[in-house]
Amino acid sequence: MKESIITVLKGLAVGASMTVPGVSGGSTAMITGIYDRLVSSMSRIFSEPKQSIPFLLKFSVGAAAGVFLLAGLIGAALDTPAGLPLRFFFLGAVAGGIPLIFRKAELDRLSAGCIALILAGAAAVLLLSRLPEGLFSPVKDGAVASVIQFAGGIIIAAALVLPGISCSHMMLMMGIYEPITDSISRLDILSLLPTAAGLAVGTFLTARVLERLIENHGRGCYLVILGFMAGSLTELVPEVSYWWQWLIGGVCTAIGFTAVRLMCSGEIKKLREEQRAADG
Repeated sequence: MKESIITVLKGLAVGASMTVPGVSGGSTAMITGIYDRLVSSMSRIFSEPKQSIPFLLKFSVGAAAGVFLLAGLIGAALDTPAGLPLRFFFLGAVAGGIPLIFRKAELDRLSAGCIALILAGAAAVLLLSRLPEGLFSPVKDGAVASVIQFAGGIIIAAALVLPGISCSHMMLMMGIYEPITDSISRLDILSLLPTAAGLAVGTFLTARVLERLIENHGRGCYLVILGFMAGSLTELVPEVSYWWQWLIGGVCTAIGFTAVRLMCSGEIKKLREEQRAADG
């Protein structure tokens, strides 16, 4: 029961973060320590259904609650004076998860090859963030609209699974952010079906590929993910006009970083012990 509650709560955190501009659901999953199991469960949903489906259902309940109950509140808060410190808090929270990725990559030192992989991941996120909104804005009606919404679901799935890539930005780029959020607010399930189908297919395919990459090229894969998360930090820095805003922002960033660092400390300690056991 305790494990189930923790899984639901972690799903709640991931779901709530997904619609925050610049924040990646994958980054939140990585920070909460549920990422690896989430990817493996999605990848093995057909080969190991008894182990995968119950876990994914618990996570999905929490994620859905986060999207429907908390995401709107967070979005509204970002448009108030509390938005500035909140954005800096998210900046610190994402940065606080980076030491965990270093530990997962089992890095003792940074070589030129490691730096190149990190920079490649950061560059990919920065390039995606520069794509204009509505670049692939869909037709409003007909079969073409459904096809584009299905494709949008696949792209959103990749953004959900890969840390550091903002799901909300990808939806804005596809031109489907407002239609989807409007349909969710009106509980218009039928209009969401093409996107949901694409989301299901894209999640499975992305998780399948990512699991294989982690198994066969774990260090390189985590270094690229580290680059994804580092590159996403630039999207989280809000526009600041006055020195006192920077002061408040620095405090909120430190709070977010420290909170996540403490949250990840147990996982980092576990990874360190596993590495020592493997070396010894």
